[in-house]
Amino acid sequence: MSLPPAPDAPVRPPNRRPAGRLRRLGEWCARHALTVLVLWLAGLAAVQVLQHTSGGTYADDLTLPGTPSAQGRAVLAAHEPTAAGPAGTVVLRADRPLTAYRDQLTAAARALRRLPDVRAVRDPLTPPGPPSQPQPGGTAPVTGPLSADGRTGYLALRFRTPPTALGPDVLAGADHAVAPLRAAGVRVEYGGALGDAARPGGGRLGRALALAAAALVLLAWPLGILAAGLPLLAALIGVVCGLGCLGLLAAAFPLPAVSPALAAMTGLAVGTDAALLLLVRHRRLLRDGAEPAVAAGRAAATAGRAVLVCGGAVLLAAAGLALAGPGYVTGLGAALALTALTAVLAALTLVPALLGLLGRRYGGGGAEVPAAAEAPTGTGTPGPGPQARRAWWAAAAAGALVAVVLAVPACALRPGHLDAGTDPPSATGRRAHDLMAAAFGPGANGPLTLVIDRAAVPQADRPALADQAREVLARIPGAAAVTPLRVSPDGAVLTATAYPARDPQHPATTALLHRLTGSVLPRAVSGYEAHTYVTGATATAAEFRDLVAARLPLLLAAGAGLAFLVLLPVLRGVPAAAVTAVAGLLPVAASYGVVVALFQWGWGGPALGLPGPVPVETWVPVVLCAVLLGTGTARAAVRAARPRTGRPAATEPWRPARALTWAALAMAAVFAAFAASDRTAVRTAAVGLAAGVLTDALLVRPLLLPAALALLGPRAHWRPWWLDHLLPTRAPRDEPARADRPEGPPPEPPERPNPPGSPDSPRPPGPPQPAQPLAGTGPPGA
Repeated sequence: MSLPPAPDAPVRPPNRRPAGRLRRLGEWCARHALTVLVLWLAGLAAVQVLQHTSGGTYADDLTLPGTPSAQGRAVLAAHEPTAAGPAGTVVLRADRPLTAYRDQLTAAARALRRLPDVRAVRDPLTPPGPPSQPQPGGTAPVTGPLSADGRTGYLALRFRTPPTALGPDVLAGADHAVAPLRAAGVRVEYGGALGDAARPGGGRLGRALALAAAALVLLAWPLGILAAGLPLLAALIGVVCGLGCLGLLAAAFPLPAVSPALAAMTGLAVGTDAALLLLVRHRRLLRDGAEPAVAAGRAAATAGRAVLVCGGAVLLAAAGLALAGPGYVTGLGAALALTALTAVLAALTLVPALLGLLGRRYGGGGAEVPAAAEAPTGTGTPGPGPQARRAWWAAAAAGALVAVVLAVPACALRPGHLDAGTDPPSATGRRAHDLMAAAFGPGANGPLTLVIDRAAVPQADRPALADQAREVLARIPGAAAVTPLRVSPDGAVLTATAYPARDPQHPATTALLHRLTGSVLPRAVSGYEAHTYVTGATATAAEFRDLVAARLPLLLAAGAGLAFLVLLPVLRGVPAAAVTAVAGLLPVAASYGVVVALFQWGWGGPALGLPGPVPVETWVPVVLCAVLLGTGTARAAVRAARPRTGRPAATEPWRPARALTWAALAMAAVFAAFAASDRTAVRTAAVGLAAGVLTDALLVRPLLLPAALALLGPRAHWRPWWLDHLLPTRAPRDEPARADRPEGPPPEPPERPNPPGSPDSPRPPGPPQPAQPLAGTGPPGA
């Protein structure tokens, strides 16, 4: 047995563990603040210059390789190129018949043919072929490019590539081409692919509103003005840098048009959340007397782990979007992952640099945040009394009721594709959509191109096949009209256009598409070696919707499994990790229910700028699942890892984590601010994300999940014996604090009287006790 040191013997400092990488990074950034700021600003400027000179453009391409619509498009491109490619329309409306503007129309069509990558332009005054026959029992729209009264028409364009990928030159050229028509008093609007290219983005307005909303939330928390400005500055720099990198990525890979808006939304939310966690920890360390640079390093070593968990969870969830299948959704996942990565990097480097630059000025103002309100305590702190427990169980029951009510509408979720009819009335695509529907019927905005490939049919049998196809296509239930069959220049392909009786989002249009592919077209070529396809924007969107909807359960299951694997090393119990992972699906269900009620059922109304009930965009449920599962898993891991005794915080639900709650409120404010976007799909995602974050932060984590774990009791932390060898060993939470103490002799532990009956033998030497208690280890309210 070792003897205690002599009173006059020199005190030797304890063995130190090497400082962690996060702590070294934080201290270096704090001590070299100007260098870090210059590097970030220089990198930001370089990325912006490269993005403007070599960056790509964003374009929506829902085509799925190997699907019938993609095969039909390939057949058209091989045999009739003028009928393949993205379609755009120039819708014309005049007070008198358009035949009075023949010269201007001819000049406009000639100028439009000279636009980049334009395959063909069809003049409304020279419709090809005879008029179509109406379907029995249906309303027969005029399927040619000129309305019955002759006052509404459209120029039909076919592009080799989407106009959104060609830059602003296409719109400038189109404006120059139709200038004589506008000068003559003809109203001109752009529809189809041209309307998509002219759609306003509204990204800057959304980012400005998001910053203002987050600032208001942070100012409401008594941490001072810098608590609102510094996190937003770091998050904004990280997001702008991420958007520049996203533009460079778009030059090599196709990215959807909504990628910048979703990336900015997620990056601002994650960046603000991460910076706030670092600021709270740094502020407390300053109040405990630590040097600013040392406090920044210790904050990076403790709260920085939470930031890494948050960013890593979002990155893994975004990578999981590849399970949805289509490249469109994978592009969204790449955009979310890129901006989340830059936001985390900004939080771990730029925030310590700004804190080191401010010194102690940041820790001086504002109200003190109680330590017990920030970090749950472990053993030694009594829990609430019976009356408080009953009140907590009542609150948990009320929270469960609210969560169920929010999630019930999710059972009616019907994903679909939003067209220009859901855009604001100020958009030219919306005005073109309304003019087409009024003049040609609602189905004119969602035509279905029918393709019959008879290349393998002998020449002698082709006329009989064409007659049989005409007879079958003359009677199609659910179609308002079908154009006559057209023969390709080489005679190998027959094409026609079917106009649905309802708008493209209506279930009747989807039923018509399935009827065409399942029964009508197979009967049209029965007995011949011919292949049939239905292609066009409406068919492609329907195939995309069906595939993503089929993969959504797989994505939900994969997200819950990922959450289980992330939480298992923290909670160290199979039932606790499983219950926490499944509880993470509740905010997702609540977000689905909110978007169904507000958008699909139309309860949002004029407050959300909706023309009426609109379908939920196909990719929105996928993005909601990824982002909410990622952020919810990170929040659960941070909350569970906060106690210093190794016992999960969920076993002490009466101790709130105030910093996590306020960070969630700031994140929800950022998401909600993007509801002012001009794109209905972005508004849908923003409202759903805000609802999901609020449900997770106010109901699931503080009430429902602790109630479920309390019911499990000690069984929540059961794990098989072999799992102990796989889980990493968790060190006591106060070890980093001992390693973080400045150099010098440690303070002597206070004298403590021996309990009655204990021997007078000296105690074995142990780790020195801190001079003052660590934040969060004292009794409540300390």
